[in-house]
Amino acid sequence: MERVERLQPSFVEEVPEKLQPGVLYVSIPYATAVHCCCCGCGEEIVTPLTPTDWRMTYDGESVSLSPSVGSWSLPCKSHYVIDRGKVRWAAAWTKAQIERQWARDRAAKAAYYGRPLEAAAEIVSPPVGETTPPRPHPKRSLFKVVVNWLFGPPD
Repeated sequence: MERVERLQPSFVEEVPEKLQPGVLYVSIPYATAVHCCCCGCGEEIVTPLTPTDWRMTYDGESVSLSPSVGSWSLPCKSHYVIDRGKVRWAAAWTKAQIERQWARDRAAKAAYYGRPLEAAAEIVSPPVGETTPPRPHPKRSLFKVVVNWLFGPPD
């Protein structure tokens, strides 16, 4: 496969079994974005959309993800930012940089979820770019999910 330089958003309820290169599948009900690694290796990249993982911005045409996607647990070790659908390649990280980031991620989750750092292992999402399926969320109507996503939860 060839390196991908642009990702087109596809809003889906559930992510399809077979992913198409160049498509960023966004599931609002599962609060997850999934795509094939942009290096062309074909690996599935799962980015959970949570307060301690990734944030997604949709401008009506394209999607941005923040922070960067680092496929540290994959052989390719790709690192890139998805900015308004464009893939912007970033520098490779050293093993020490990756381990420091994982430690910051664990600490952020522990702080957010109000648990001691030792207990954070229970709530830690996979490391950046890990290839595990999204955690299911309770079923809610798509309309309510989109309204809450656009305008925030009701008071």
